[in-house]
Amino acid sequence: MSNEPARLPGEYPSEFASFFMAGFECSSHRRGDGVRLDLNRATAHDKHALGDYRSCAALGLRTIRDGLRWHLIETAPGVFDWSGWISMIEAAHAAGVQVVWDIFHYGSPDHVDQGAPDFTEAYVRFAAEAVRVHRSVTGVAPLVCPINEISFFAWAIEVGYFPRVGPKKRGWFKRQLVRAAVAGVKAMRDAEPDCRFIWAEPLIHVAPRDHSRAEQRRAENVRQGQFEAYDMLTGRAEPELGGSKDCVDVIGLNFYPHNQWYFQGPTIPMGHHEYRALSEMLVEVAERYRKPMFIAETGAEGSGRPAWLHYVCDEVRDAMSRGAPVQGICLYPVTAYPGWDNLRHAEVGLFSTIHADGSRSLRQPVADELDRQRRLFAAGVS
Repeated sequence: MSNEPARLPGEYPSEFASFFMAGFECSSHRRGDGVRLDLNRATAHDKHALGDYRSCAALGLRTIRDGLRWHLIETAPGVFDWSGWISMIEAAHAAGVQVVWDIFHYGSPDHVDQGAPDFTEAYVRFAAEAVRVHRSVTGVAPLVCPINEISFFAWAIEVGYFPRVGPKKRGWFKRQLVRAAVAGVKAMRDAEPDCRFIWAEPLIHVAPRDHSRAEQRRAENVRQGQFEAYDMLTGRAEPELGGSKDCVDVIGLNFYPHNQWYFQGPTIPMGHHEYRALSEMLVEVAERYRKPMFIAETGAEGSGRPAWLHYVCDEVRDAMSRGAPVQGICLYPVTAYPGWDNLRHAEVGLFSTIHADGSRSLRQPVADELDRQRRLFAAGVS
C-alpha cells in the first residue's frame, strides 16, 4: 500500500516527493542587538547534512525545506563562494531527497542594506546566480522559496526585533520585500525557466477582546493583514509592485500553537471558543487563491509535539475533504535548536541536537504519531 494520501478529484498535481516533509531551521539574520545568528551552524546541520537528510528519508520524509546562507556565500558585492551550499546540494542528491531551498531566510551580508534602493538589484543578482549553480551541480531546476515569511520579516523590521532599515513608514518594508521577490522570480525564471516557486507565510487568527463594533473591526483588520503579501505577490493588490499569479506556484502556510491571539492581547488557548479551527483557515485560503498549498511549517515544543501533530493532521484531512488542495505537511524545525533570543534549548521536531558521533536521537513518540498519521492519510480517513 502506498504511504501517500489519495488525491482528491481535481487536485493539482503535487510538486513534492512526499506528503510529510522535514524543515531545517536556517535563519541567519542579525538580532535587534546586532548579534548574527546562524542556525544551520548552531544545530551542526551544516556539517551533518548528509546524515540528517538520510535520517529524514528513512522516515519517509523525502521532501526537505532548507536554506542558503547568503551572508556566507556573497563575500563581497558580486563575489560568491558557493562551496558550502554545493556540499549540501550534493548531500541531498546522495540521500535521495528533494529540497525546497529558501533563497533568502532573513539574513543577508553586511554589505547589503535591506532598506536601500539597490537592495532589489543585490537580491536579484544573488537569486539568479543561485539557480544557475543548482542547475550546474544537479542538472535540474530547483524548487525555491524566494523570500521566507515576508509578513513576519516586515513586522520584525518595523518593531525593531530585527535591526531597523529604511524609512519608519508602516508597510514600507513589506513592499520593499515584495518588489524584490517579484523581480527575483523573474530573474530566476529567466535563468532557469523550470524553476518552481514555493512560498511560506504565517497563517494566523486574531479575535476581538470584546464584541464592540470598533474592537471587531480592529481585530479583523489585523487578521486580514496576513493576506497582504500573497495578495501583492499574485497581483490581487498593488499591481504596480509587479505581482502576478504565476509568481506563486504553491501557497505555503506556517502554523504554530501561538498563531492565534486576541487583538493586543494574549494567545488564545486551543479548545477555547475563540480558537478557530485550522481546517476553516485552510479552506478560506484555498477559496481565496485557488492554488495548491501546503503546511510549510508546523510543530510544538516538548511533550506536546505528538498531540500537536495529531491536531494539525486531523484538521488538514478535514480541509482536504472540503476541497482544499493541501499537498503536504512540513515538520519544522525537525531538530532541536537554540532559541533566537537567548540560545535556550528548544526541544522540537523529530531529532535531538547532534551527538559526538554525528548522530541524533529520534524522538520516538513523535515518530510513532507520524507513522500513525501517514497510515490514516494513506487509508483516506477524514
